[in-house]
Formats: sequence, C-alpha cells, structure tokens
Amino acid sequence: MMFSSPNGWPGSTGSCPQSATFARMLQVSNLSVHFGDRFLFDSITFQVGEQERIGLAGRNGAGKSTLLKIIAGTHTNFEGQVQVPKEYSIGYLKQELDSASDKSVREETATAFDELKALQQRVDDLTDQIAQHHDYQSDDYAQLVDELTHVSHRVELFGADKADKQLEKVLTGLGFSHAQLDQPLKIFSGGWQMRVELAKLLLQQPDLLLLDEPTNHLDIESIIWLEGFLQDYPGSIMLVSHDKRLLDNLTLRTIEIELGKMYDYKANYSKYIEQRAERREKLMAEKKNQDRQIKHTEQLIDKFRAKANKAAFAQSLIKKLDKIDRIEIDDVDSEGMKLQFPEPPRSGRVVVEVHNLHKSYGDNHVLRGIDFSCEKGEKIAFVGKNGEGKTTLGKILAGQEKYQRGEVKLGHNVALGYFAQHQAELMAGDDTILETVENKATGDMRAKVRSLLGAFLFSGDDVYKKTKVLSGGEKARLALAVLLLDPINLLILDEPTNHLDMVSKDILKQAIQAYAGTVIIVSHDREFLDGLTDKVYEFKGGHLKEYLGDIEYFLSKIKVESLDDLKGQQKTQEKVADGPSDNKLSYEARKERDRQERKLKNRVSKLERQISEQEAKLKEMEAEIHQPDFYDKAKDPTKIFNEYNQQKQQLEQLMEEWTSAQLELEGLVES
Repeated sequence: MMFSSPNGWPGSTGSCPQSATFARMLQVSNLSVHFGDRFLFDSITFQVGEQERIGLAGRNGAGKSTLLKIIAGTHTNFEGQVQVPKEYSIGYLKQELDSASDKSVREETATAFDELKALQQRVDDLTDQIAQHHDYQSDDYAQLVDELTHVSHRVELFGADKADKQLEKVLTGLGFSHAQLDQPLKIFSGGWQMRVELAKLLLQQPDLLLLDEPTNHLDIESIIWLEGFLQDYPGSIMLVSHDKRLLDNLTLRTIEIELGKMYDYKANYSKYIEQRAERREKLMAEKKNQDRQIKHTEQLIDKFRAKANKAAFAQSLIKKLDKIDRIEIDDVDSEGMKLQFPEPPRSGRVVVEVHNLHKSYGDNHVLRGIDFSCEKGEKIAFVGKNGEGKTTLGKILAGQEKYQRGEVKLGHNVALGYFAQHQAELMAGDDTILETVENKATGDMRAKVRSLLGAFLFSGDDVYKKTKVLSGGEKARLALAVLLLDPINLLILDEPTNHLDMVSKDILKQAIQAYAGTVIIVSHDREFLDGLTDKVYEFKGGHLKEYLGDIEYFLSKIKVESLDDLKGQQKTQEKVADGPSDNKLSYEARKERDRQERKLKNRVSKLERQISEQEAKLKEMEAEIHQPDFYDKAKDPTKIFNEYNQQKQQLEQLMEEWTSAQLELEGLVES
C-alpha cells in the first residue's frame, strides 16, 4: 500500500517546508499511544533522513508494527505529531492481505505504475504553468520549479521506458517464473500474493518504504535477491524483521522500543545488541542506586510522619519521591534462559531411507524419483524455493502425506515427531498451558509435565495462561513441548522460527545443537541455519542435491549459479578463448581458486560495509557543520574540520582498497 501525503496524517502538523536542508525529512514528535494506564509509546521523538536504513527492534508486543501503521497513516489513534514533507510518498507492506485480485500476476503488479501516469500528467501541468509564469523572482515560481524538479525525479526513478523489464525483473527476483506471470493471482497462496504486494512497492519506489516482516513468505534465494535490491534502494527504509542477517547487511541505525520508550542506536542489529548490553548494565547500576535512595527516603518519611515538628519535612520528602522518574528495565532477556529437549531413545544407525520416491499434485510433479537417507544424530536442512517439495517430503516422512511410487522406510526403533508450520496456530483454545500439556501426557510423562514446561520457558503462574492469549512465539514453544511428550529420536521441523523473536530463535537453536537425536529442518532463515546442520539438501525441479556442510557452505556453492540464473546465464556462455575452462582445471586448482574467490568476496563485502559506515559518519558531521548555530555551539571548530578532513581521507583510502579488491575479484572470476 502506498501513500503520498502533502499535508500529513490526522494528528500531525502537516508539511514542514522550513528549509531545503530538512525538506525531505520525516519527523515524529512526542508520539504517545496508551491503552488505559499502559503506554505503548510514551512521548517518543525521532526523524527519518534521506536514504536512511532503520531497523526497529523490541520484544513482541512492544509496538513496532503499530509505529509503522502510524507513520503509514493507517492507525490514527495517537497523540503527538507526524510531520510529513510536501509531495513525500510512503509505501507500507503490512502483514495481512485485504483480498485477492481477479487480475493476473503481471496485471496486478502493473498497477504499481498508476502513480507513474499521474506523475507524468503532473509534469505536463507544471511545465505549462511555468511557461505561462513571468514573475521569475516570485515565491510561486520557485515553488513550481521545486515541485517540477521533485516530480521529474520521481518519474526518472520509475524508469518509464524500462517499466515492463523492471516489472519482470522484480517478480522473477521474488521467485515467480515467467510462466506464472500471466496466471490469475487468486490461484496463488497468501504468501505468493504477499510477494506481489511487495513487488508493487519496490516498483513504486516511495520516498520512505515501511516493511513489516518482508521475508516471512520468501525462500532463501528470494531473500538474498531482496537484500541486494534494498541495498541499492534510492529512498529511505524502516524495517521490522526477525531476520538478523538481513538487518545486519541492510541497516546502519536501530531504533529500539522498550517499555514505551525509544532508544536510538547508530548501529546495525549485531552492534546494537552489544551497545544495548552496555546500556542495560549501566542502567541496572543506576536503578540499584535509585532503589537505595528511594528506600532511604521512604524510611525517613515513616520516621518523621508521626512527629508533629517533622510533619512538614515528611510531606516535602513525599513530594520529592513522587517527582522521581523511576528507572524501568525490561525483564525479558536471554541470559540464563535455556530450552532443553528430553534425552532421545536409542535408534539404529540408519534412521530413514527413501528410494525412487514420486509425488505429484495433478500435473505438478513435485518429487521425481528421489533417493534420500539420513543416519543417527545427523542434522539436515531442506532448502529451496517455495513449492519445490520441502514440506511435502517432510509430511511424507512423517506419514501425513501419501505418494504415488517409491519406498519410505524408517529405521530400527525410530520414534518420529513432526512440527508443522500451522501447528502453533492451533494452540488457541480455552485450556491453560498446563491443561493443554496434561491432557496430552501419558504414562511416565504425566509426572514430568511441570519439568517439561520449565524446559520450554513456562514457569510459575505462566502455566495458568489460556492458550488463546499467548503470543505467536509462546504458541510455537508450547507446540514443541506437546510434540515432545512422547520420547522422540527423529525430529522434523517445518519452519519452526516463523513466530519466534530473536531471543527465542537463539534459544531454540542452542537446544537443537545440544539435542542428541536426528533433526530435519525446513527453513529459509539463514541466521538460524548457520552452523546448525551437517548437510543441506536443495530441492529443485523435483530432484534433490546434497551439500556436505552448513547453510553458508551451500550458499557459497550456489552463489554463482544463482547469479547466472538471474542474469539469463549470460556469463556461463561467455568463454575466454585462450584460457583453460573450469572443467579442465584440476581439483586442487579449482579448490584454491574457490578459496581465493571467497576471500576476495569477503574482503569486498567488508570494505563496502566500512564505506557505508564511513559515509554515514561523514553525513552526520556535515549535518552538524551545516547547522546555523554551529560556530556558536562548537568549542573548537578547527578541530572538528580537521577531523572531518581526516574522515574524508579515510573514505578515499577505503574506496581505493575497494576498487583494487573488486578488480582483482573480477579478474579471478573471468579467468
């Protein structure tokens, strides 16, 4: 959904044309949202500059999605101001779809260009008005020229002459095949329809892009493509995501919402976590001192309240106590939290074997004669584009899906547990957490229900919560606990992190790493899979391809193939006539070249991150220097200018290193 707001949203003060410096800056001032006595936001203030990349952080329910809705204009029940510049466009990707379109995928996506047509008409109107204007010194003339410049820039961003090619590039990048582009949108699942909504926003290129969990319905290849697209995005981005890798590679600023307050970090997600830990440590020390002072004051009040000659003093202490801004700290943290799977029963060496397996849905041949096996204790990842058969094979192994031909055989003493994507959503009844587990426990496990719930982070009065009020992450943990009521030594997990926040994902990952049984995981979460599995199986065209390593090894192997696919395999067809082909190189030579290539790619990526950080640092210094009161406030302007010049020299040096590394990499790839 895209909005263009020249006058601001309800509750805002409208546009802010004070100066050219701030003309393209969205500002949020003293924003408050409360439900009864509870504040979701308590007078928070921040601004979004041009081409900023901002990640929103905070526990589930902190208000991240609500903040995006307020900025987008779809949530108007708030106090404070949202100041939106004139002719400023905002695009918002929400988590739910309104309804399916009757148009084809291509036709629905092409509606993104409706604004382009309106912009082109506006360019014509403005050009006519300027041609008829003769007072070149007037404010009206200057405003017309400014608007024409901005609107023309918007038209240029759309790339009107390349609109059709850009449409296909974005849709195929998000996973659609060319054959699917002319199929009716309504025959696709909600996840694929959400991809069309995302494609429309990317094609519209609004000044500010608001993305709420954009990778929820994407496969790994599409996530990587989206990450690259957003890195080159010309506007600003505010992002809510549980994909740590995406946040780290894309953002340079993190806004945390905690207990109604906002904390602004000039850092990506990983660096924010480090800085947040330092802030919390300092805050806990301050809170300890404050608690000591409050306790001492309360003791004095109790001591003097009953004495007539000290009553006035006691009242002044009470007023002083009431005015204290009490320090609050969110008590949810990963330290000390640990999820533990029960010890699995022993199984045979071969856990499962699949031979010549065929599975079709009508004319759609999902699995074509595949062979697959896994052994005791292995941890395996199933990856690939959506619809390639990952979930289908998981269901077949779990005995929940039939197949046409082939053989599926479980090994000796194998006890299988299956966690499906929708299982967490089924945890929504009137039973409490404790009742849900007790009703499903049998035999010896009935006496261990409390211990099991404790292992899955449900303790104390939490066990009496009704399941229908649980968060998505809590439901997912409860579903896993129920799954493990019976002893299991083969665990199949289909998208287990979909409803989990960052902390819960880390806890689950540690539990799987410590689990002695066999695990098969269907997931698109790169950070979650990193270092977790021994093997990766790629599903493609009805077949499986085995990679002996974790997700990083797999991604490094398919990177060139993926790039070739996206570029029409042009590079594969371009051979250097006098150079040896890759096939003729020895195994050792190919291995050494791959190692050098990975090293150079890592070097280029690192330099690109350093350059982005350096440019952001210079931008901050420039903003400070250009302030009207800079020379009044600065203690030593000369020192600041010297530091600025040093930072510029450092940027130039980084650029030279990047150019050298990039040229070396290109030479290696082409050799």
